Amino acid sequence: MQQVTRPERDFGSLQTDKTPHVNERLLEHHLDDIRIVGYSVAGEETVIAAPELNVCFDIGKAPADVLPVDHVLLSHGHMDHAAGIAYYLSQRNFVGNAPGTILAPERLVDPIKSLLHVWGQIEGHVTPAKIVGMQPGDEYQIRRGLVARAFRINHGVPSLGFVIVEVRRKLKPELIDKSGPELVALKKQGIEIEYTMEVPLIAYCGDTAEGDWVQYDMVRKAKVLVLECTFFEADHVKRARAGYHMHVKDVARIIDRFDNSHFLLTHVTRRTAIGHAKRTLKRLVSDETYERVTFLMDRRKGKRAEPPLELPPPGASR
Repeated sequence: MQQVTRPERDFGSLQTDKTPHVNERLLEHHLDDIRIVGYSVAGEETVIAAPELNVCFDIGKAPADVLPVDHVLLSHGHMDHAAGIAYYLSQRNFVGNAPGTILAPERLVDPIKSLLHVWGQIEGHVTPAKIVGMQPGDEYQIRRGLVARAFRINHGVPSLGFVIVEVRRKLKPELIDKSGPELVALKKQGIEIEYTMEVPLIAYCGDTAEGDWVQYDMVRKAKVLVLECTFFEADHVKRARAGYHMHVKDVARIIDRFDNSHFLLTHVTRRTAIGHAKRTLKRLVSDETYERVTFLMDRRKGKRAEPPLELPPPGASR
């Protein structure tokens, strides 16, 4: 039998004390009453959670901070957005949480299930999971009064954006002066006394080029629009077009006419420092628009996210 040999490794050259750990670098931003925790660098990792809304947009490499979130809204299957699917589901099962839910483009459902089956063969058991296929226009109830609605984006592969919508029931204006007994009497007569009001909270566009999504009111008017802005250099427009990504010129043109309270920009390439990215965008948009912009990876405006307490201590046996 052939003997397997392994070369000596120079562990000193790894500089483990200086090597940054991506999953310890998630940043936290408070955009009015919405807390966002995430990390996003083009081609490396994208994971963006709104913990209080119990949703995570894409899963990156499944950092510990997002494991307690019950719903992952997967925009597309590229590795930097989807690599952590199996680990996310497995770790939730490990600590005794309910099976995680993955909302994904319909065409990715069978591949994801196949992936989990293969990991089951490797691990010795199949991790329980809820995989939900979504198409543009589909809705999924996150909890009572809160839904995730899918919409079409433009990334050249099966892809979806998602809007988190708060659904409120309000008394019709013409009935405000009615007493309680009068309202009860109207209901008994079969008269509808309430109307539905939708408030889009977060719109997430994943990786995308400009497309039909720029016309959707739920995207244009969400409190927070999470939008990629990958390229900034003048000679990188062709790169953006080839990869179905956004160039800063595209982003500037779009957000200057949108009504969102906040724009959270993600997916900046490592070719561009955040400071340079901010200065470039500032030259292209109005002052009023720029005041509404936050770069997810801007460490001057964000703070390091704290890990959740629900996870096992380091070194816990499985």
